[in-house]
Amino acid sequence: MKKVQYKIVIFLLIFSTILEAKFQAKATQECPAWNNLAHSKNIENLKLQIDRKYTVLEHHKGQYLIKLNYPFKTQRWVDDICLNRVNFSDNNLDKTKKSKNPHNNQNLLLALSWSNYFCKTHPNKKECRPLYNLSKNHLVLHGLWPQPRSRVYCGISNQLKELDYKHRWHNLPKISLSPKDKILEKQYFPGFLSALDRHEWIKHGVCYSNEPKSYFHDGLTLTATIDRSMLGEYLRANIGASVSIYTLRKIFEKSFGKGSGKHIALVCRNGKVSEIRISLRGKGDRLLNLLKDAPMLKSKCYKGFIEGN
Repeated sequence: MKKVQYKIVIFLLIFSTILEAKFQAKATQECPAWNNLAHSKNIENLKLQIDRKYTVLEHHKGQYLIKLNYPFKTQRWVDDICLNRVNFSDNNLDKTKKSKNPHNNQNLLLALSWSNYFCKTHPNKKECRPLYNLSKNHLVLHGLWPQPRSRVYCGISNQLKELDYKHRWHNLPKISLSPKDKILEKQYFPGFLSALDRHEWIKHGVCYSNEPKSYFHDGLTLTATIDRSMLGEYLRANIGASVSIYTLRKIFEKSFGKGSGKHIALVCRNGKVSEIRISLRGKGDRLLNLLKDAPMLKSKCYKGFIEGN
């Protein structure tokens, strides 16, 4: 009888271990690790360490219960967007299977702000103050948005949505980029100084990628490509003058090929160019590839004034 009881105990211990170690996930952001689902208590102010693997025990309403062993053993709740599940079979996938990723065929809208106009209308923003403004006379990243417009907040918890709705962006999880992309960020995404990166990731990026690094790498690289093209040079050469969408489309085609001009549109406010938007299809940082099958974009603004600094 004792042997039977002993076997049962061993089985239960093994079974409980299997249940406990559901799967491993790697931290993609430096998120706080909360004692409760309500995010009201964080003893010792624990945070995830980027690229470190954690054991996920449970999933509930957009949050993971994970096991922490350092600096002491505990179980904590974190938002599920802070972790990327480790798939041990990824290395064995062939190129054909990888190409079946549905994100590869998604439509996107790349929104680029004309920095001078933004800072004239938002002079108190940190990124517009003389000490920090490294982006004057340039197109800068506003956002890379999966389409349709309703495709937002994919898998995001209600707590994070509420923070985003209330513009409490500095309370959203911090974004970590590679050293090269941080350099691009300073010139081509100055909004990160106002936590725009956290907002864009929570609302749009999670519908594009499983982790922020690839999302922002692609957005920043595409922005730099366009700003450094003849289109960006044309805008800088015409500061203080008006430009038409027809001319911009012709200029765009000189850089990116015949027919590519039909994928861009102007956004104007009070007769001034505030943004240029580009229709894309697919995923990645190669603009020519993303323009090939992109849908045509209609422009509601046909002519606008280019604001100076």
